Amino acid sequence: MSARSWNRDPKDSVELAGPPVFEEGQKVRSLRDVRNDGTYPGRPVGDIMINVGDVGYVKSIGTYLQMYYIYAVDFYERRIILGMRAKEMELVDGRCNDPK
Repeated sequence: MSARSWNRDPKDSVELAGPPVFEEGQKVRSLRDVRNDGTYPGRPVGDIMINVGDVGYVKSIGTYLQMYYIYAVDFYERRIILGMRAKEMELVDGRCNDPK
């Protein structure tokens, strides 16, 4: 995530008051380029980690600042797992891992 996206907006509501937007296993697409804000080891700060349109799968769901859901997304084609907020991605296929 970029450093700007982690800044708390006073107009933001507490996401934790409701259920997460996404579930584990769902296929999602990035709505923005994501740069290393210094929290990803081994890559320079400012390096683009994920591009708009990159696709991944939600691996787990955590929280940040007791206010936001953070989704660990596995961008398998880039071999990288990043933490993202719901507003930074969209659902591609909510049923991709359902039994057939």
